[in-house]
Formats: sequence, C-alpha cells, structure tokens
Amino acid sequence: MRAGELYLADDPELTRAHGRAQRLLEAYNATSHDERARRSALLGELLGAVGDGVVVKPPFRCDYGFTITIGAGTFVNYDCILLDVTDLTIGANCQLATRVQLLTATHPVDPATRRAGWESGAPIVLGDNVWLGGGTIVLPGVRIGDDTVVGAGAVVTGDLPAGVVAVGTPARPLREITEADRVHPPDRAELDGERP
Repeated sequence: MRAGELYLADDPELTRAHGRAQRLLEAYNATSHDERARRSALLGELLGAVGDGVVVKPPFRCDYGFTITIGAGTFVNYDCILLDVTDLTIGANCQLATRVQLLTATHPVDPATRRAGWESGAPIVLGDNVWLGGGTIVLPGVRIGDDTVVGAGAVVTGDLPAGVVAVGTPARPLREITEADRVHPPDRAELDGERP
C-alpha cells in the first residue's frame, strides 16, 4: 500500500490498523479544549511523527495515521481530512485552514479492477511554511514547495513550485511571492509595553 501498489482495504492487517486509528481519533475528537496534554499524547500515538508545537483542531479525520508526518509549528484547523493510504508529509510551520482535504488515496480507472475492490495511493508532500486556504483539496501524488500559498477552494491536481500564490480549479500559480508581500509585525516586547 505504501509503495503505491494495488491493495485491498479489507486486508486483515489493514483492517486492524484502520480500527486502531479510528479508536484513537474517537478519543482525540472527544477531548475538550482544556485537554491539550491529552490531545498531544493521542496525536503522538496516532501519527508517524509530530513536531513540537503542532496544533490539530478537532474534529480531525484520517485513515491510518502512522503514514502521516507533521513538522514543528504546524497548525491544522477544524474539519481537516487526511486520507493517508501512503506517506503524507506536512512540513514545519504550515497552516491548513478549515476543511482542507489531503487525499493520497485513489482507485483504478478500469471498472473490473475497481469493482473487485482494488485501491492504490500516491504520496503528498507539503514543504515548510505552506498555507492552504479553506476547503483546498490536494490530490494524490502532489508536491507543494516551501512558502507557497494556495487560495481557498482550490483543487491541486499537480505539483506547485516554492514561493508562489496559486488559485483555481485546477490550481495554477497566479504570481510569485514578492518582497511587497512581506509584512513586518511589531516586536512582541513593543506590544507587551502597550498592554494595560
């Protein structure tokens, strides 16, 4: 399955792995806002690797979990779905808005093979500091380069380079990110001095 070859989802080993993930997700999605330590522990048990400071807002859905890697400082907002039948890598400091879907799973076009229950998948890789707008859908086999921004509602059917703003269905680079896009926020110490 992880090699991108055809597999049957009702294979006993996969059925057990899927059941394990669903039980962990049920526990995760039932946590309260104040149970941050429990959420972190459950996420660490569910996923293949989780960096420091990762936040995943419930409800959250995935198939197996162990194929997912999330880099440090990444934020995953409400209602995200990660279909992870093969490796799904999310870099550091990424932002996934509400209802983003990362879909590594696919099915054969051949009707007889599909009817027989065969499936496959292709990895998805998000570089560091990628921002996916609300409702973005990323299809199997896609790579998105560092710092790229994908507009809300886009469907990403092919690779996107680093440092671009991409929009549409299918998503296409609209322009490069420029120095004019860079905002220099106030220093935190400066803000602290302004607070009553």
